Amino acid sequence: MEDLYQHPYPSPELEANYPYRDLLFQRLNPDEMHERATNFYQQMEQRRSVRMFSPDPVPRELIELAIMTASTAPSGAHKQPWRFVVVGDPARKSAIRQAAEEEERINYEENRMNEEWQRALASLGTDWHKEYLEIVPWIVVLFEERYEIRSDGRTRKNYYVKESTGIAAGLFVTALHNMGLATLPHTPSPMAFLTRTLERPENERPFVLFPVGYPMPGTKVPDLHRKPLEDVAVFFD
Repeated sequence: MEDLYQHPYPSPELEANYPYRDLLFQRLNPDEMHERATNFYQQMEQRRSVRMFSPDPVPRELIELAIMTASTAPSGAHKQPWRFVVVGDPARKSAIRQAAEEEERINYEENRMNEEWQRALASLGTDWHKEYLEIVPWIVVLFEERYEIRSDGRTRKNYYVKESTGIAAGLFVTALHNMGLATLPHTPSPMAFLTRTLERPENERPFVLFPVGYPMPGTKVPDLHRKPLEDVAVFFD
């Protein structure tokens, strides 16, 4: 099979300068692959964003494991340009809620969100009130690291920052659902208050905020349906 490639990877020169190891990969038979894919799809199809959270505590170790899973995401030049800032302190959660609600109030009541946008959100029943930001046991704010600041003060460029951080965000949501926790990707706009409230350096920019916890018993969610495959995929067989 190696003869299929005119330029083997890695080249002897590359492998001489950078550490490589054998890929750990188990190739399954088609029936096993289909079963695993179907089970995982059915599990993820039940995922919903939640706006009613229980105050029940969640072990910090679970948040750590979700972040570690998210950090397996591919990233441009393997720079891993993200920072997960985890908040359980009630005072900081309160400060985040107050600032987020003010930004959202302006969005809803002072027409920073146009009418079309508000009509699109109407079926979800959302507004500027964000009580869950104080009720939920954890708030996790994902920052994108626009560039690296080295220990000697010099900076170094990161690559494909938004793309890489977005993939990590998706894996974080998936990891939480897989372990039985709920979340809501929340992007209050503008989000600069998160940089101030969480005392982040100038090279980091807020990307998305995740309240994390258990759903409140009896929580209801909109009866949404995902687009069918033919509306989200194009195949050239």
